[in-house]
Amino acid sequence: MDELQRTDPEVYRLIKQEESYQIESVRLIPSENYVSKAVLEATGSVLANKYSEGYAGRRYYEGQRYIDQIETLVADRAKSLFGAEHANVQPYSGSPANLAVYFALLKPGEGLMGLALPHGGHLSHGWSVSISSNFWRPIHYTVGRESHLIDYEAVRQLARAERPKMIVTGATAYPRQFDFKLFSEIAREVGAYLLADISHIAGLIVAGVHPDPVPYADVVMTTTHKTLRGPRGAMILCRKELAAQIDKAVFPGLQGGPHNHTTAAIGVALKEAATPEFKEYGRQVVNNAKALADELLARGFQLVSGGTDNHLIVVDLTNKAVIGKKAAQALDRAGIVCNHNTIPYDPRKPFSPSGIRLGTPAVTSRGMKEHEMRQIGAWLDTVITHVNDETVIGRVAGEVREFSRQFPAPGLVA
Repeated sequence: MDELQRTDPEVYRLIKQEESYQIESVRLIPSENYVSKAVLEATGSVLANKYSEGYAGRRYYEGQRYIDQIETLVADRAKSLFGAEHANVQPYSGSPANLAVYFALLKPGEGLMGLALPHGGHLSHGWSVSISSNFWRPIHYTVGRESHLIDYEAVRQLARAERPKMIVTGATAYPRQFDFKLFSEIAREVGAYLLADISHIAGLIVAGVHPDPVPYADVVMTTTHKTLRGPRGAMILCRKELAAQIDKAVFPGLQGGPHNHTTAAIGVALKEAATPEFKEYGRQVVNNAKALADELLARGFQLVSGGTDNHLIVVDLTNKAVIGKKAAQALDRAGIVCNHNTIPYDPRKPFSPSGIRLGTPAVTSRGMKEHEMRQIGAWLDTVITHVNDETVIGRVAGEVREFSRQFPAPGLVA
């Protein structure tokens, strides 16, 4: 970044500081990861110079001969990797992609049914502070008070009572697998579309360690970062009979020209995800999450649903008498990055909840395995136990820096 350093040393300095932070910290935020050098290069390419409203072969601008080839290649890779009939690779991010799906298939005021945000769902699945609740009638299913698991019979009864036009399956903080086949049966029974938001678990599905929604869902939406290890973007996969509606909703319905540099980078990530090495990566993500969960359970921590089947863990800190936000801030000072998170039926407010959320995609990308998860669990325990002791937190921070430098971060130079 020599030219950036000469042109804007202030921005250069901040980027380099963030780079060091990503190298020297243990990143446990489930929605974060490390992209490869190839993905970074595609993201920072001359494709940022292009404007390409429309779709391949149907653009509103000339000069698209190479852009059309890139977008077609990326869409074909997406269809091949996920076994989908149609792929739209233009959405800017996950929330706009979900809005495009709703816009394509729902009329204003029709029922939109998703997992409640405090129970692990996502804002864009019809939660009250999201625009998705203003245009469509929000309906929310929940997890059990004791099990913290989705009660599929309760979902069925709610769907029968409310008759939603769309049911969304997917989450941002649900540590168990989804039964897409059963969700599909419920949706068919009430005449609803099924949207599977697999933003968090796309890489696990590719690796074969999570059930696949494509045979059951009408539409599948995924972001392209998180476990898929691509740039910040999104894709919509759907049955061919819905393709025209989905495409029209993305453009011109909600977006202008696609971000071609991001599209190309998505294509690189999809090619990487089609390798045997990626499948092994996905399996290790789940193994690491289970190992970290087991270590925390052994140290007396309470975990939502009692553990994990995927890449993330939600920790209830009530029995530790530590507020989630305070724990997350102390862990950050110790070089362990996570986020405070609500737990199901949380008596505290969302900005200062009872829990924290942990995930293993980024640490697995650095080559860490079960042994390292046990060490991370020990540090989590130490910091949370000594949350008010800056001497202990500082000691752990030094240990974490030394530890992290033993595991090269993909795409970055240590």
